[in-house]
Amino acid sequence: MTSRPSFCHRDESAGPGRARERPSALAALLLWAGLLVAAGPAAAQVADDEAVAEALEVARVWLDAQMAYEQIPGASAAIVHDQELVWSAAMGLAHPDSGVPATTETLYSICSISKLFTAIAVMQLRDRGRLTLRDPLEKHLPWYAVEQRWEGSPPVTIEGLLTHSSGLPRESNHPYWTGPDFPFPTEDEVIAGLREQETLYPARRYFQYSNLGLTLAGEIIEELSGMEYDEYVRQNILDPLSLSNTYPEIPLEQRGKRLATGYSAPTRAGEREAVALFQAKGIAPAAGFASTSEDLARFASWQFRLTGDREEVLHAHTLDEMHRVHYVDPSFNTFWGLGFSVRRSDGETFVGHGGSCPGFRSQLQMQTDDKIATVFMANAMVSAGTYTSGLYELVADAIKSAAADGEHHGDGQETELAFGPSHDEPDLTPYLGTYSAQPWGSESAAVRWKGGLALLSLPTGDPTQALTRLGHDEGDVFYVIRSDGERGHDVIFHRSAAGDVESYSQHGNHSPRIADPAGRAP
Repeated sequence: MTSRPSFCHRDESAGPGRARERPSALAALLLWAGLLVAAGPAAAQVADDEAVAEALEVARVWLDAQMAYEQIPGASAAIVHDQELVWSAAMGLAHPDSGVPATTETLYSICSISKLFTAIAVMQLRDRGRLTLRDPLEKHLPWYAVEQRWEGSPPVTIEGLLTHSSGLPRESNHPYWTGPDFPFPTEDEVIAGLREQETLYPARRYFQYSNLGLTLAGEIIEELSGMEYDEYVRQNILDPLSLSNTYPEIPLEQRGKRLATGYSAPTRAGEREAVALFQAKGIAPAAGFASTSEDLARFASWQFRLTGDREEVLHAHTLDEMHRVHYVDPSFNTFWGLGFSVRRSDGETFVGHGGSCPGFRSQLQMQTDDKIATVFMANAMVSAGTYTSGLYELVADAIKSAAADGEHHGDGQETELAFGPSHDEPDLTPYLGTYSAQPWGSESAAVRWKGGLALLSLPTGDPTQALTRLGHDEGDVFYVIRSDGERGHDVIFHRSAAGDVESYSQHGNHSPRIADPAGRAP
């Protein structure tokens, strides 16, 4: 029997905020939930590690500022290591008009992350002998009627659907991304519209992301299983993985409750407007799902434990096949597995998917070698990938180190922990907090980082690059640690007559301390 993680959830939901309160005022409502189980005696809790806790605090400071500066109404996020939910948080408001805070149980549209569930269902049917990836669509969809406009083109195949290399147009023949009502077509309308469509490219020529393609993959699932798409996914994927808070279609009964209210991109006036709720209907296999950050964390943990010869929903070999690159665009800018986006960064491979639907953005990013996943979901049009990548860069090194230490201890080996300042380092607490960078920048936060002090320039889309490490000289005098490890210029903190740190200076110029926007003590 395959062991499963137990994502225990503490009810730490914050009370409702004031009606129409600015989202930034509640950006500090972080719900910390740690947890998990382990399979085997060596599975220490990385969330308990001091370096991990330090990195998570920097993540909190970063997200708090980003929520305010980007005017993000609400968001939920999670970080996973293998079978441990290292961190789970909610920020801001699910329903700004009524002041209802977001929680880790808040539902968001996950839009194109839906495609992963569709791809998994297709691969289940493949493994059961019901189809092959090279099958042309006509073999399973006799009503398929998209005109092939390119003489000599290879057929449109199931593999082409899953890799977005089929040559199909991006969308069904309906204006469903058009507001204010977002008129998504029914299944019958999608099928009828095929007669008016033609291929965009020859098959296998170019990458063309296609919601139509994954919608047709959903139709194949219905044809071969004899079940409605949502019923098949629920019985064969969601229920077996205990994804009880994931829905194959937006649950209208949760409108105004657990389902967050979506908001637009900023207008020229810098405001976000509420977006009408939609249902994807016939496009649901490509863009219809709703979920929570913790359910996506469970989904990631399933993929991390599906190794060797295990079988749980899929065989491990099939999931490996889905995570491998199956198509590379001729520009070498886009790499795709079977349903999964694949990318390389700094020698590491990441798989996952993003979602962007009216009023919602989400991202699931998984680094499979070290089994670290980050999840970010927002009820506004923002770059969710910026946040999953930023969270990963902040916490990954600490998690890897903590996991390695746990493995060593589990083997009965002693590990000397090299963390924290030396004994002559001062207490850093008085320096922590927010300082003005006006008029040249917005603000800087003094934070603990890698056992010492650092300045974090805010706002930023790349928090690790925005961190400047400081070394301690004496008293209130610190100095910049250059990237080559050499000493840079001095950073001097200044105190009031009462002895409280009230500013710092560089090159003789002062940055005054400002009140913490969330009202927290340093």
